Amino acid sequence: MKLTDALLGEHGVIYALFDHVERELPATSTLEDVQRVTRVLAAALVSHAQIEDEMLFPPLETYLGPAGPLAVMRHEHEEIERAIEEVANARFFDEALERLRYALQVARDHFAKEEQILFHMAQQSIPVQDLEQLGHRWADSRGVAVG
Repeated sequence: MKLTDALLGEHGVIYALFDHVERELPATSTLEDVQRVTRVLAAALVSHAQIEDEMLFPPLETYLGPAGPLAVMRHEHEEIERAIEEVANARFFDEALERLRYALQVARDHFAKEEQILFHMAQQSIPVQDLEQLGHRWADSRGVAVG
């Protein structure tokens, strides 16, 4: 399995998490509720971004250079993480809710860019055998058995 396929699979799971969080938001009434919901989302997003930062971006940078699409992707990872940290550090319910909604929107937009542009660039630039080797590395890091 190629790393790009694994990352797309993670997107599918995280989209379900986005949907769940968005369904729960109307029922949240306290700062603690928003922060609790955000912690689960943060664990998934930070872990996913770390895989991309460590496994996908370095070999892709060989072909694309550090600027352009990769600079945008890295910036968006930081922006999402910053918004999540702002939820954790918020002192008021409305502030936390606004930052969580912002993080969700940036993350959805970011995933769309990866799916429509970045992953295709990776598949065109990085040799298939390298993407498959990275896919095995992903599986090892996630504790997933692949053939």
